Amino acid sequence: MSEQSKNFVTVTEVGTRDGFQAEPEFIATADKVATINALIDAGVRSIEATSFVSPRALPQLADAAEVLAQVHRNPNVRLAVLVPNARGAERAAAAKADMMVGFISASESHCKTNLNKSIDQAIADFAEVVPIARQWDIKLRGAVATAFGCPFEGEVSIDNILKIVGSYDAHGIRNITFGDTTGMATPPVVTRVVDAVRNKYPEMEIALHFHNTRGVGLANVMNGLQLGVREFESSIAGLGGCPFAPGATGNICTEDLVYLLQECGYETGIDLEKLIEVAKQVERMMGRQLPGQMMKAGPRLKLMSLDSVRRAVG
Repeated sequence: MSEQSKNFVTVTEVGTRDGFQAEPEFIATADKVATINALIDAGVRSIEATSFVSPRALPQLADAAEVLAQVHRNPNVRLAVLVPNARGAERAAAAKADMMVGFISASESHCKTNLNKSIDQAIADFAEVVPIARQWDIKLRGAVATAFGCPFEGEVSIDNILKIVGSYDAHGIRNITFGDTTGMATPPVVTRVVDAVRNKYPEMEIALHFHNTRGVGLANVMNGLQLGVREFESSIAGLGGCPFAPGATGNICTEDLVYLLQECGYETGIDLEKLIEVAKQVERMMGRQLPGQMMKAGPRLKLMSLDSVRRAVG
């Protein structure tokens, strides 16, 4: 099935950026590279690999350029990177990223904690990223963080969301992601945001990035599918959480998402069994149990031998 089919859903892996960035102990560059290579081998074709933020702000991702240099590049795989400003964009361009992702919070409070600037300042700084990406012929995506709620302010303003999307649109950007930074999204909130943006900017291609903080991440995915969204961001084994927002635990889990999509008749191009092995590998790397469910239970039709279970006696 081609990626143009209405039943094809793009799964963008963010674990090696959004997941790894929250880890307190430095993960070896070789382990990051091995994880990305394993994801590619499993059929993942869209990966947010790392971030070119200041190494002082996120020392975990200080090796961003080294990671991109060592990954087995594949012309069919899009390696995106987060860039907060022009300096980050220049580093990303030098590292030959396939896509730059700019990000602005829809909440003033979170924008200040995450980017140390106001929404208006963040919009102005992103404008300096655009010519750098154009010069190097690198694709651009715009992300809106805290799009479904803010831990400091509660509900976020639709006007703020539309202002940010409008700034991306003014630069010719047609791919945007709405981020559920602290797991505050619910299906009605997602519908309200997606409908508001589509009404004003119908040409925008929307991706959704959910966290499972309150246990409704995959319910939000189902709602997004009904709204016609065909790209979702997720994290291998359920790693992740914004280090600049309280309570922002785990992204939705990639292998759980792929299983849901396949069971619902969607095509992803991803080998679920290989993906589960990557999740197990990441769990071993982290040295603790991670939230993903599929790597524990396996697909629903995975059968067991009767000899492998205890028999009731009595």
